[in-house]
Amino acid sequence: MAEQKRFKPFIADDARVKEFTVKSIVMGSIFGIIFGAATVYLALKAGLTVSASIPIAVIAITLGRRFLKTTILENNIIQTTGSAGESVAAGVVFTLPGFLFLSDPESASFFNYMTILTLAIFGGILGTLMMIPLRRSLIVKEHGILPYPEGTACGDVLIAGEKGGDFAKTAFWGLGFAFAYALLQKVFHVVAEVPHFMTQQANKYFPSARVSGEITPEYLGVGYIIGPKIGGVLVAGGVFAWLVAIPLLASLVPPEVIAAQQVKLGYMANMTAVGGKGGWDPVAKTFTDYSAAIYYAYIRQIGAGAVAAGGFITLIKTIPTIISSFKGSISSLKKSKDAGDNVIPRTERDLSIKIVGIGSLVLILLMTVLPQVPGDSIASKLLLGILVIIFGAFFVTVSSRIVGLIGSSNNPISGMTIATLMGTCLIFIAVGWTGKAYEPMALVVGGMICIAAANAGATSQDLKSGYIVGATPKYQQIALFIGVIVSSIVIGLTVKFLDQPTAAMLQADPTMKHAIGSAAYPAPQGTLMATLAKGILSFNLDWQFVLVGVFLAIVMELCGIKSLSFAVGAYLPLSTTLPIFIGSAIRGIVTWKKLKKDESLAEEEELGKGNLFATGLVAGGAVAGVVVAGFAGFDTTAAWLASVNAEHGISKSLGQGGYFILGTLFFAFICYVLYRVAMKKDKNLSTPDTNQPRM
Repeated sequence: MAEQKRFKPFIADDARVKEFTVKSIVMGSIFGIIFGAATVYLALKAGLTVSASIPIAVIAITLGRRFLKTTILENNIIQTTGSAGESVAAGVVFTLPGFLFLSDPESASFFNYMTILTLAIFGGILGTLMMIPLRRSLIVKEHGILPYPEGTACGDVLIAGEKGGDFAKTAFWGLGFAFAYALLQKVFHVVAEVPHFMTQQANKYFPSARVSGEITPEYLGVGYIIGPKIGGVLVAGGVFAWLVAIPLLASLVPPEVIAAQQVKLGYMANMTAVGGKGGWDPVAKTFTDYSAAIYYAYIRQIGAGAVAAGGFITLIKTIPTIISSFKGSISSLKKSKDAGDNVIPRTERDLSIKIVGIGSLVLILLMTVLPQVPGDSIASKLLLGILVIIFGAFFVTVSSRIVGLIGSSNNPISGMTIATLMGTCLIFIAVGWTGKAYEPMALVVGGMICIAAANAGATSQDLKSGYIVGATPKYQQIALFIGVIVSSIVIGLTVKFLDQPTAAMLQADPTMKHAIGSAAYPAPQGTLMATLAKGILSFNLDWQFVLVGVFLAIVMELCGIKSLSFAVGAYLPLSTTLPIFIGSAIRGIVTWKKLKKDESLAEEEELGKGNLFATGLVAGGAVAGVVVAGFAGFDTTAAWLASVNAEHGISKSLGQGGYFILGTLFFAFICYVLYRVAMKKDKNLSTPDTNQPRM
């Protein structure tokens, strides 16, 4: 293969530009805290996240140039430090809530702040640590081969900001618009949160069919960003669950059988107890809401099987990439070691390989001795540490290579986590560790690998951005370590805060101990990981429902549909996937309209006005959600929120149907604004198209 022409970064190697400064680290840490908290909220609600790198870069450019006089390299450090918060938060929320759903109720004690903090920091550091020796082989040697779409786009954002432009204004408009809408919806309740329509169980044509939508700006923005292909498949899963499976089961399964299944799953104490999911009445032997009752009794388990199979199928499809990644990385490492650089240019200075070895040994040691890590002996904890390093080294390499080819949004992290969790469980079984006592230990390994793989993907994109703009790699790597630690502190606090039931939740269910796992924060991935750990180690999985989900995913693949997206849609409430689909449909309409005018405009760029406004909607809506949840957590502010709640007055005047229509009109207005913004001609774009849907 002919040697590639040497790449010239935006800032030359011999240039002396401010980079690793106190203000850049502080700003980046603040963004990591904000976007980490917002990601926790969004991932718990919808099981979805969006990349934080580009919005952080946009905001950093705007604030930095105007108030802090930051350089392009300082802005790169800001977005590098800040993006660690989003990736670590995703890994934490996708796995660690599983502690709440394991066989032994005592396992919930591991879902404490110190354990979450410890595992978040360890997993995040592991992801960055393992990327140190891989940067030169994957980012440098394969520049032009591995595009790293988000990293390239973010580098283009930083360069465009350095050259000038007003594109950041669009993102801030979206953020402000979403925040104002969220105030009307979550504080004053002028806008209905979840308008819905449901047929009665007695309906002989279509019983207990429910259409609903949580009409929030963050879901609309997520839908626009991921685009119509993924958005359509997501809502298809929801339509299957809520308009096909639930009405069918409502026609065939007696209410007593549904109630017995809920008792088996722990949603009710016994058949004579009032309540459970869907409002069981033991006297009348009926449910208030049959759709919710069937969803929790059967659909979630079918969805869990589909998600597990979809993750595995995605992983299997990337095996060729995995093999070439592993071979290529090892080969490149050997070549770079043989070359032996005497004078290392500034743009090629990584942290020492010794730090990787020492850091790995320290991680194993800390996992062995710290009480926050589950385990009944030093030997068992030592095995956990060794498994984490082995799986981590492999899947960090895999994660980085895959995101280099197809982008972070398509990185099959769930498949890697499932593979890790099942591999760990099989190793446990081989050494005779079976039963509920070992479920938390298996979840620790899966959780840390999920966090490490997520952070490795984000780290790779950050290092690609740095390579394009001419950053110093070791400063980026140090910034990532700082970002992981700082954001983990707040991520743990946010998770625990959102897990506290609000006064309204306790009023509806006085026995509720955890908000996570409820309708407010379903935490789909965490539930799935717990279900797998229990099923393998405790042998109590309802395999008949899980296998239905597995073959549902296989059917989707045979039809040429991405099974993982469909499975996630089937697992989540339709109220989540429907507004996401609406956002993606707007993206599709915008693309179609632009295609009619000019084929070159068919695919919107990352810096397009629609993408930037949608990013602002996601950030503004998610941040507002965290703020309002914070106010609801204190008695004084909760009482004030109740006093300004206008829902009762509006519903009394317009009726519930009128209230829902009013909310739908507000949502239609924000949809129209998004469409109008997206259709405006972009004046500041000169970057190549690197659009990738995010999920």
